[in-house]
Amino acid sequence: METIVNKVAQSGIITLDLEVFLPKEDQLKTFDLKPFLFMEMILKEKEFRAALKDFDWTEFENKQVAIYCSAEAIIPMWAYMLIANYLEPYTTQIYFGTLLEVKNQILLKNIEGLDIAQYENARMIIKGCGKHPLPEAAYLKITQKLKPVVLSLMYGEPCSTVPVYKKKR
Repeated sequence: METIVNKVAQSGIITLDLEVFLPKEDQLKTFDLKPFLFMEMILKEKEFRAALKDFDWTEFENKQVAIYCSAEAIIPMWAYMLIANYLEPYTTQIYFGTLLEVKNQILLKNIEGLDIAQYENARMIIKGCGKHPLPEAAYLKITQKLKPVVLSLMYGEPCSTVPVYKKKR
């Protein structure tokens, strides 16, 4: 009987799934300013300050928070400062943007923080398909991050890759 050999496993190629850099869903919450606006359209300072003071901020305990406004309203910059002031004792990190925008900010920040020493002279595949759609910026960032240290960089799955970069010897 002929033995089946997994040539991909023997090749030493490292597959990196960019989804590992996404924030954990249970660690990210949003704060929408819309309910704090008069008629969900206008920010009235006195009422806004009172509403923030009376708000239960504990729901943001140990969470990363995305602050945004889903209403078409002009929000003064000091309003964001007030919100940050109230959130700061509870949160681990505060961002501005919608949930998707903030997920992408965190993804890029996490890729930037990757210790690339472990990939020195490696042959790498950046995994293609996954459960979550990833922004193009993530693929740009990982290419810039890894290219200086890897021998080769590919995109896709081990059975079907697209060559991206190969170090000249």
